[in-house]
Amino acid sequence: MPDSIPISASPREPELLDAAGAAALVASYAPVSKTAAVKDIGRIDAHMGRFIALAPICLVATADASGSFKVLDEKTIAIADRPGNNRLDTLKNLLENPEIALIFLLPGVNETVRVAGMARLSVDPALLEQMAVQGKAPKCAIIVSVRQAYLHCAKALLRSRLWTGDYSQPKGTFPSISRMVGDQVGLSEEEKVQREAATERAYREGLWAPIT
Repeated sequence: MPDSIPISASPREPELLDAAGAAALVASYAPVSKTAAVKDIGRIDAHMGRFIALAPICLVATADASGSFKVLDEKTIAIADRPGNNRLDTLKNLLENPEIALIFLLPGVNETVRVAGMARLSVDPALLEQMAVQGKAPKCAIIVSVRQAYLHCAKALLRSRLWTGDYSQPKGTFPSISRMVGDQVGLSEEEKVQREAATERAYREGLWAPIT
């Protein structure tokens, strides 16, 4: 059993943004796309209903109104903000409520690690450079000050048989995400085709940095 955890070679704590700086950072992201902005339809449609019916597990994180990963030290975790659709739901939530809960899963291992704490945002250049992938540094990092951390038993994943492949769905079970969201928000066939092409390009070229 190891008696220590791997931690960053950085000898200093990352610089954290204050509330105003964090708000300015979130505001500096590129505008959200039209489709991503309206994809929250506020109801379970046929696509999502089928997906939920087939899903063997769900991960839940909650917080009341009051209140790729790097272990920096025993009380601090950094989470890179990789490119997405710029809805920024997580970052905007953290501006209002810094409580955060995480469940870490490791393929093939049925036990999980659960962490809860308080989150702040950082654009510390030294930290972001350490978290670069394929030469692409994240725009910011979520720094979690750990309050709770524990290993959790395997019952949920054993019941879900998540790693066994029993619930794997063959390709083509669902239309592309561009078509499903297009159905939900009323895109034309031409717009769906355009969104499919843009999404495929983002999957190929935009995993670690926004496509320019």
